[in-house]
Amino acid sequence: MEPAGKSTEEKLRAIQELISTITSSDRMRTSSHFSSTVYRDEPILTTGRKMASYLPERYREMRAISRWEEGEPHGRWLSEAELFYRQGMFMADFEDDCPYTGEFKSYYPTYNALSDRQLRGYFTWRTQVRHGDIQKTSLSFVYLYIYELICGIGVANAHEGFEQLKKIWQTYREFSPELDRFMAPWLRDYVVYHGLDPALLDNDPAVVFDRALLRLVQASAPFDPAVLNSIDVIVAREEDADSSGSQQKPEGALALPPDEAREQELLEAIDALSTYRVRLARSYKDYPDDLRHVVCAVYVRLLGYYRKHRVEGLIESMFGEQARMPYTMFGSGVFFEAVPHEDADYALDPIHWYRCRNGRWECIRTYGAREKSARLGSVLRACDRKLRDALSYPHPIKEKKLPKYLDAMIDKEIAAWLAWKKKHAPRHIDIDLSQLAGIRSTAAEIREALLTDEEREGAPVKCSRKESAEGFGTIVPCSNSPRQFAFGEFPAELRRDDGAEPPENDILLASTCPSAREDIVVPEGDVVEAACDLGGSRDGHDQAGVDALDTGGFDGSLLSEGEREYLLGLLAGDAEVPSGVSEDMLVDGINEKLFDVVGDTVIEFGADGAQVIEDYEDEVREVLGI
Repeated sequence: MEPAGKSTEEKLRAIQELISTITSSDRMRTSSHFSSTVYRDEPILTTGRKMASYLPERYREMRAISRWEEGEPHGRWLSEAELFYRQGMFMADFEDDCPYTGEFKSYYPTYNALSDRQLRGYFTWRTQVRHGDIQKTSLSFVYLYIYELICGIGVANAHEGFEQLKKIWQTYREFSPELDRFMAPWLRDYVVYHGLDPALLDNDPAVVFDRALLRLVQASAPFDPAVLNSIDVIVAREEDADSSGSQQKPEGALALPPDEAREQELLEAIDALSTYRVRLARSYKDYPDDLRHVVCAVYVRLLGYYRKHRVEGLIESMFGEQARMPYTMFGSGVFFEAVPHEDADYALDPIHWYRCRNGRWECIRTYGAREKSARLGSVLRACDRKLRDALSYPHPIKEKKLPKYLDAMIDKEIAAWLAWKKKHAPRHIDIDLSQLAGIRSTAAEIREALLTDEEREGAPVKCSRKESAEGFGTIVPCSNSPRQFAFGEFPAELRRDDGAEPPENDILLASTCPSAREDIVVPEGDVVEAACDLGGSRDGHDQAGVDALDTGGFDGSLLSEGEREYLLGLLAGDAEVPSGVSEDMLVDGINEKLFDVVGDTVIEFGADGAQVIEDYEDEVREVLGI
């Protein structure tokens, strides 16, 4: 209320002072409701004339589009998204040439949020983008352009819109990696909403995760059929589950002898969703069968343990269960559809699909941690550590505390495997090649003693020693000898009295003991292996030292600059992940590159995040040259 008795002149003066105060405020000068070029100590009428000459007619027409829409029996107010859509379609083909160098920031930016000067700057930048020149600008301009694309403003069809969205993301993320947070789900929504080919999203993180999870469920189903209840898809035939069940022991242990193909499939599925990449471990290179079976056996036991003692199964507790939830297309963005979407069902992958009914969307997928499991990683690391200790492996891993049930479970499986392996170890026959000369001499004497006088008179025995191609002697007996003794390839002219050919590629060695009358038949390949066991090789070269680790000459050039900086940061305790890069993928890349040099995983995830394994810190420093 104004004070009583105040004159009209005083009231006008007070109003003028209030307007001056508002327009002189720095905050109001940057407001989208005021042009940044017209603040002068001038009459309002003069400012209006300048505004009229400053803005092209097209902008004034766009601004004239009203938020209020007349209708019967009553009108209605347009939502911000619908007003944006109408103004955007009106300006869909407009171009301008008035650059803006200022900064513009706004949550959910629309045309209404821009001042006149900023509006012209945006359409100038958009014109350059459409001509292939994407320059750095205010991030809110970029989001405004993305909103246009997802609303179909300025695109001929859905395929063109997808390509433009992908292009602006891939190009502008170099300036602002934070775009990744929204663009991945928006591109996925765009493909689903317009019914495009799912193959366009083969590299989408959600699709990659779904495939890995489905593979783990499929590999686990024969040992834990109840896991199929957590997802709405057929992942294993009933006969597969039945046949696998017959191979298992009653207590749920993995069957022995091992089914190598099934174990390998299960190990790859486990490794893909674990923060500890067991297949990159040095011990896996040297003892693949041992580590594969122990890891799979412990995992199978955990499946049964969780199903029996926990509310949820192992996989459900780590990665969640599938559920049907309401879904908002292009959430966290400005989106308007002029016509409600028709009823549709869209499968992004076998365990992730969408359904639209009466314009309302639902999403059916697993809801939980959609990333590699640190809990699963700790299990794999513990299996690797304990197996190394049991095998007296020269590269141990630092011990970490485990739950008692898991510790006992791993020990039991390692003991069972090593006992079975020892019991079924193949028998090796070692042949002392230095005794061959004595064997030949003894064989000749025995043969001579076995001949009758008639045989001696009819055909004198003359034995000669020929050198075989392999460098070993070949005893060539006379043609009427009742037994053939040879080492190496049988000459074509040698025949037994009955005309039968000796076994192909076999070597007959006579016993050195005169009382032993049986010949020893040894496959030629075994003799070669025996020679290798004595220090030789198939090609005559010494194999000693072949497997020695050689890091000489490695200067770290295999690592990118970002990987090197990250690795240095880990050693210093202040590592920072480069913008727009997944730490899981960064760690996997470094581990793979350094595996051939160090021979083992060098980075693992612990309770405090990623860290260089203490046992390999010196080797990593040597690789980095510090």
